Amino acid sequence: MQMNLRGEPLRRLFAPGKQEPRDPSRRRLKKGSAADAAASGAPAAGRSSVDEALSKGPIGALQLLGPGLVTGASDDDPSGIGTYSQVGSQFGYGLLWTALFTFPLMVAVQELCARIALHTGEGMGVALKRKFPMPVVVVAAVALCVANTINVGADLGAIGAGGALLSRGHIQALWLLAPAAALMCVLQLTMSYAHIFRIFKWLTLALFAYVFTVVLSHPPVLTVLFNTVVPNIHLSAAYIAGLVAVLGTTISPYLFFWQASSEVDEMKAAGMTRHRDRKGVTSRELRAARVDVTTGMAFSQLVMYCIIVTSAAVLHAHGVTQVQSAQQAASALQPLAGPVAFIVFSVGLIGTGLLAIPVLAASSAYSLKEVLGFKGTLADKARYRPTFYLVIVVSLGVGVGINLLGINPIQALFFTAVINGILAPPLLVLITLIGSDKKIMSRRVSSTRSRVLTWIAAGLMGAAAVALLITSL
Repeated sequence: MQMNLRGEPLRRLFAPGKQEPRDPSRRRLKKGSAADAAASGAPAAGRSSVDEALSKGPIGALQLLGPGLVTGASDDDPSGIGTYSQVGSQFGYGLLWTALFTFPLMVAVQELCARIALHTGEGMGVALKRKFPMPVVVVAAVALCVANTINVGADLGAIGAGGALLSRGHIQALWLLAPAAALMCVLQLTMSYAHIFRIFKWLTLALFAYVFTVVLSHPPVLTVLFNTVVPNIHLSAAYIAGLVAVLGTTISPYLFFWQASSEVDEMKAAGMTRHRDRKGVTSRELRAARVDVTTGMAFSQLVMYCIIVTSAAVLHAHGVTQVQSAQQAASALQPLAGPVAFIVFSVGLIGTGLLAIPVLAASSAYSLKEVLGFKGTLADKARYRPTFYLVIVVSLGVGVGINLLGINPIQALFFTAVINGILAPPLLVLITLIGSDKKIMSRRVSSTRSRVLTWIAAGLMGAAAVALLITSL
């Protein structure tokens, strides 16, 4: 594809003093058309009334869900599924309580990210840059991109492994890497934002596969309920490592940027192209955004809960305690729970990867463009925004390279966990401070409950980072 540099020359990153050429018209810049946006059925995030949406019945309720649902679903990517399978197989039902415990923390954090975007009309990178020193924000954005790219590689490997499992080994996992990455490129570079959004929403259905596996695993109901509400904590190194892994997987830094950027993109898709049109959010609009975020986080935690239950009921109960990845969990399920559970688990693995990988790559592009100041969104044509899409293509290319070079994805994910574990606490502190700043948030400043929950999340993530370093050493 030939890149037209009139909209955003790459050299602008290296010569910021030069004036940027004028953008093309909106009609030429944007992928798709107004008809595409209407066909997606997606409202502008936080810009619809809950009462108005619910008055349309079930269809209206579904249309109310947007960035929050996609954000929550993308949190359950193949690497996250591997983490939940690992703790379920190793500790049985011992960490089930974390699903309930982390839910309000996730909601508080993602609601704050959405509220900052909806009130300021800007992405998280811009908000951070306006309040804190530029070097701090740049380091955070670069670290986020490194972690996301490693995660992309691991998730691509999981898609290949899922395909190989379903083909009974007739198709090699490496054969599927390039086609999967190419599919992601085509999706993000050529399709309109409305169609990308619609595909993301449909891909969330893949996560219901893990709800179905619970039915197939026949867990002891009373034991499951008891461990859901009663924490069973013991201070062994392995247990602490498992707890840290769960925290790091559920509260991931890339979700902060993706949530905020998605909210801004939704507003732009609704015609609010000027910054002054996006500033400020009404109580009714904010309520709609909160419903979306809460639903998305609840869905995320439900899937996490189901994977742990399935792994505990099938793998742990049969002495399989050394599962290291989602594909190992799928392989172990076949002789123990039957071919249906194996197929459902493997299909879910592929579907979640297809959802999470574009979100991870786009999150890197959004964080860098907001911090470094170049332009681009998933709604823009690639020829006018080459730098934005170059970040996505490079992320996918490096992800393929990680697998082709034979780098162990589990070891790579360990480094991702370290980066995210170190990055998440200071980012949460900075985001919480923005939410409490009346100069930035005015009457949308965080409530006492929001501040308490987000500070608890920041404190727990900080403690988890220290524990991760200690257990690693």
